[in-house]
Amino acid sequence: MARLARLDLQPDERERLALQLGLVLEYVGRLAEVDLEGVQPDVPVRTNVFREDQPDRPLSPEAVLANAPARQGDYFRIPRILEED
Repeated sequence: MARLARLDLQPDERERLALQLGLVLEYVGRLAEVDLEGVQPDVPVRTNVFREDQPDRPLSPEAVLANAPARQGDYFRIPRILEED
């Protein structure tokens, strides 16, 4: 998971986090075993609480890229994430 998240972890950090993640997964597994038959949710169910979409003027490229960490012309510049064969 650390590799997928592109985290540079030291071996002791990997071991500690692997143990903690294992404990979390074990706890979630125990929760999945709880019998919830007949238990009503304590939260009211809401549907469609979103407002209607309303079109607005588009932002200029300059406004969109104002806080970009890196840019190339009118585009975001991002690191390559796919390896080429």
